[in-house]
Amino acid sequence: MPLLNRDLSRIKDRKLEAGAAVTESVQGILKDVKANGDAAVRKYTEKFDGFTGNDLLVSEEEMKTAIRNVGEDVMRILQRACEQITEFHSNQIDKSWGIYKDNGVIMGQLVRPLKRVALYVPGGTAAYPSTVLMNGIPAILAGVKDMVMFTPVKTDGNIADVIIAAAMCCGIHTIYKIGGAQAIAAAAYGTETIAKVDKIVGPGNIYVATAKRLVYGEVDIDMVAGPSEVLVIADETANTKYIAADLLSQAEHDELASSILITTSERIITETEKEIARQLGYLERQEIMESSLKNYGAAILVDSLDEAFEIANDIAPEHLEILTENPLEKLPKVENAGSIFLGENTPEPLGDYMSGTNHVLPTGGTAKFYSPLGVYDFVKFSAYSYYPREVLAGFKDDVIKFAELEGLNAHANSIKVRFEK
Repeated sequence: MPLLNRDLSRIKDRKLEAGAAVTESVQGILKDVKANGDAAVRKYTEKFDGFTGNDLLVSEEEMKTAIRNVGEDVMRILQRACEQITEFHSNQIDKSWGIYKDNGVIMGQLVRPLKRVALYVPGGTAAYPSTVLMNGIPAILAGVKDMVMFTPVKTDGNIADVIIAAAMCCGIHTIYKIGGAQAIAAAAYGTETIAKVDKIVGPGNIYVATAKRLVYGEVDIDMVAGPSEVLVIADETANTKYIAADLLSQAEHDELASSILITTSERIITETEKEIARQLGYLERQEIMESSLKNYGAAILVDSLDEAFEIANDIAPEHLEILTENPLEKLPKVENAGSIFLGENTPEPLGDYMSGTNHVLPTGGTAKFYSPLGVYDFVKFSAYSYYPREVLAGFKDDVIKFAELEGLNAHANSIKVRFEK
């Protein structure tokens, strides 16, 4: 990890961007599925996943089998995670409200859940049940009644048992064996057998991310996530073994992941670098972590913690760890961060799986204006108002004048006609 002199442009500018070939390929798939529906979906499922079967919907028997296969202990862990995530996100539930004035005016806001939401869960060589829980639970809590899941199928027609089990835990019972851009297209446009959704959430490869970006507007999406990142602020009291472990845990995601240490202690930097070298010796994915740290890692020495937080707020990291004395007292200093982990006993991987906070977070500096996924992402708001005639009469002249100021005479007329003799 190099000691940088505030030059973080390389880290800030890293992006997972689709080239022209990827975009063109995805556009073709979207167009084909929109025009040809199920036939196109099956064609691409056979082409990319090697599955030639007709049934692209996980059966009830497959669901029961998956639960048996994962075993009681895995189900216990999944259920525990469900409970933690539910406890946290239950506090995000919005309620409709109304104002009732003495003059008879009634105004308020209606909160309504989205009707149908699709969750995309990556497949292939890895299985991510945490993705199911982090996306599914907030949607269910919001009141989404029709939550469906899309995930790639293997050549034998199966998907990972633990993915199905996680879906069962959070109440998702419609699971399609469809992955890639064709899944996004099916969800966005609908087919003969798949109903169009209102929103698509969940991560995926560059083809999935590109497809989500291209269908935005036809449906809503959660975000187009970039490479993962963690920033650790540490003072002289921090444990360098923990710092190294937490930086490496993020670096193992992929070669574009970024791990940054900001500290007031040169000793912390030196010892952390030694500890990283030691831990790399027994961890898997060593080449990925080394590449990530070499290209997008940084260790920054600052004169004060105030300076550390100033830099951190400018970076606006996806994950921010505060490993200092009295970390809770430092929380007011944080202005921009996706998820904040306070103290040496709250490592970022705890948030990935079990703490209850959501791990679907803004990346690439977007924490300056964007928030973690939550219940609020699965509802919409409508305002309403009711005015008695006598109250409208008290506003009519001002509304008419306002409309005329904007040159909108028909707006003014809408008020005038109500008071013509």
